[in-house]
Amino acid sequence: MKKNVIEYLIDSVQKYPNKVALVDKNRKITFAELDYEVKKVATAILQTCGPIKNQPIIVYMKKSIDCIVSFLGIVYSGNFYSPIDIKMPQERIGKILDKLHPAFVIYGKNPLETYEKSDCQMSFEQIVSSTQLAEPINNFRRVLDTDPVYVLFTSGSTGQPKGVSICHHAVIDYTEWLHDVFQFDEHTVFGNQAPFYFDNSILDIYSTLKNASTLNIIPTQMFLLPNNLLEYLNSSEINTLFWVPTALINLANSGLLSKIRLENIEKVLFCGEVMPNKQLNIWRKEYPSVLFANLYGPTEITDVCTYYIVNRDFSDDEPLPIGKACENTEILVLNDNNLLVNGDEVGELCVRGAGLSLGYYRDKEKTAQAFVQNPLNNRYHELIYRTGDLVKYNEYGELLFIGRKDQQIKHQGYRIELGEIEAISSAFNGLERVCAVYDDKNEKITLFCSVKDGCEGVTQKEIYCYLKKHLSSYMLPSSIFIKKELPLNINGKIDRISLKEELYKRKDY
Repeated sequence: MKKNVIEYLIDSVQKYPNKVALVDKNRKITFAELDYEVKKVATAILQTCGPIKNQPIIVYMKKSIDCIVSFLGIVYSGNFYSPIDIKMPQERIGKILDKLHPAFVIYGKNPLETYEKSDCQMSFEQIVSSTQLAEPINNFRRVLDTDPVYVLFTSGSTGQPKGVSICHHAVIDYTEWLHDVFQFDEHTVFGNQAPFYFDNSILDIYSTLKNASTLNIIPTQMFLLPNNLLEYLNSSEINTLFWVPTALINLANSGLLSKIRLENIEKVLFCGEVMPNKQLNIWRKEYPSVLFANLYGPTEITDVCTYYIVNRDFSDDEPLPIGKACENTEILVLNDNNLLVNGDEVGELCVRGAGLSLGYYRDKEKTAQAFVQNPLNNRYHELIYRTGDLVKYNEYGELLFIGRKDQQIKHQGYRIELGEIEAISSAFNGLERVCAVYDDKNEKITLFCSVKDGCEGVTQKEIYCYLKKHLSSYMLPSSIFIKKELPLNINGKIDRISLKEELYKRKDY
């Protein structure tokens, strides 16, 4: 087993120095060129900051090859990285800086204005053009596999961002499992969709390094035009996707999958939100020989803790399983009494294993709330992570995602999963995306919908009549609003907070 993720890069450079490693809209580089630039970044950090170790360093730039070079250069220097979205509000950036106390900042076009240490901030261009390479650089060898490799910030319920710290061992364990299950190799060409501040990108980056694959960073604007996106996938010879379902849903709804054939596609993986079987069935019909896999997991357990390789037919309104635990991971489904559930009883998904985060960066209180002693083990110290997600087992022994604990509502005396309302609604012919929100104050369920192109004639009455046939009366929404499109957050998921805020502003509510 490797001790440091940089060892993946070292191995690939030795085996395939002239093979293309990374591609973006501006350039492409080989593994040897990647190694050279990575060492320049590491040199610049150590020359500026001295022989620091295990310190946070921010990367503040657009998604690009330069980002990945910066990440790896930081790790090569014996430190860990934290990417910041350049479109993030300055107030949120300020909160992250207060939490992180970075030792250094690498920026792209514009410096990070809210960072006070101007002498510890350099542009990527300046680093690559002016830094004289120092050999050898062995700082990464002083790092343990239990030391952090990155900190990704997620939203906190109090409005304070939470920095999830992940160590080398967790990333290596995850990457090795991916290789064993999905057989990625030097012929794999990944098409990256996930932002680098989103944990889905961990698969793209580190599987590329381990397997000497090629990672193509798809320009973000491509996802706005399905026709261009499909043609880009073909021209770039991309054969493996790991996307949020939204991107796959949009292609399925475009009607273009049958018109523009993906000539190289071999594997389609998805994670981050529920993948409706209605759209997945469109993909499977057009590409019956492609491997489709539903991966599930929060950032706190290194991206993924369960998986399901789709191996049977599903009706459009059936839920897709999230499957079984990954290797070196155990799933505990606990009821309200902290006991394992029986049969098809719904419980909270809890995780133990190698992928567990180091906790929330400089936040002992929140760490203690989420990472707790295993209630089934009173013999020795053993942490589990409580995901807040509700699941149950189906008749095949596979896990089914039911919804968030915080999306389980009490309405008219009944416990209701908003996710169940969404699952039924999404099967209505003509709807593209759906989102159910609950107004606690007025005790109302509201369903927001967007419709497919060509189905603009769909009415609230038609949707309501359909739901009456499939849902109990107490689960029916009080209001149904049809929008041209539903808002998405920075990770490409439906923005529930924005929709709830919109609700109170609507005059027709």
